[in-house]
Amino acid sequence: MNRRSLYFTGPSEAAIRPTSVGMADDEVLVETRVSGISAGTELLIYRGDAPTDLPADETLEALDGDLSFPVRYGYAAVGEVVETGAAVDDEWLGRTVFGFTPHETHFALPPERLLVVPDAVDPEAMATFPSVETATSLVLDGRPRVGEEVVVFGAGVVGLCTTGVLSSFPLRRLVVAEPIEGRRERAREMGADVAVPPGAVADVIGSDADREGADLVYELSGRPATLDDAVAAAGYDGRVIVGSWYGDKPAALDLGSSFHRDRISIESSQVSTLAPETRGRWSKQRRAEVAVERLRDLDAADLVTHRVPFDDAPEAYRLLEERADGVLQVLLTYP
Repeated sequence: MNRRSLYFTGPSEAAIRPTSVGMADDEVLVETRVSGISAGTELLIYRGDAPTDLPADETLEALDGDLSFPVRYGYAAVGEVVETGAAVDDEWLGRTVFGFTPHETHFALPPERLLVVPDAVDPEAMATFPSVETATSLVLDGRPRVGEEVVVFGAGVVGLCTTGVLSSFPLRRLVVAEPIEGRRERAREMGADVAVPPGAVADVIGSDADREGADLVYELSGRPATLDDAVAAAGYDGRVIVGSWYGDKPAALDLGSSFHRDRISIESSQVSTLAPETRGRWSKQRRAEVAVERLRDLDAADLVTHRVPFDDAPEAYRLLEERADGVLQVLLTYP
């Protein structure tokens, strides 16, 4: 059947193009109601700051090809099942489901690759699921311990969701570093004990003689220069978890000062895979179930600041690019 899809056609250019979608016997056809835009990964691709020879996402079959223009992208679509394939139970008809698919009016996937949206979860909230799942993965990788001091650099949607998940732990203190005052206030609402501009972190983190610096630091700002701040905030034997993806932007990290003497570790965290040390007990399905539970508790729908009709999608990316009007989570809405 005919559908319309959003394409990034060049640096900071987007357009809606006619495409078609076919449904196999083991798939269902979903009519999209709302889809969430990632202000991290998607903006890198939109700007042309992502490596063009990199596969779109090898773990998501709905994303094909590489990241060169023109490219269909997106991974947070919520819609209603309007048709089922011959091998699929008709009970799927009418269900509200989530799929990791690009921004487009319809998509077809096998039921096992969909998440049924629980009755207690608003479809708009479910569109933030990838951010909450990423936050869940970041916390699993960071392994926060009771009584630790934790710093989160960056209070975008992922940073705020991570703050919300961390706030449920019995930490000594949870500090968020963010240059935008409105986002600092959001961080406090999500459970941060302290929210300050990045330059003020050194003034608030632990200063006891035997516990100088933070135990655990997250770099979620998307800005390579912030990685130096994250390392500087970590104390002896501190852990720095890098959840930002910088794309083609170089990270000129300064490791010549206290990095070696303080035995600081820097670890990557990426939601498309599970860390090797967790795979004995965790699966992607278990992580997704936990993320849905967290999504309910976090009131993630409150992070939605802008709703833009799908036909006006290019405007949504301009809003995010300019960080206009307190923008956080932008949703595309479909008639």
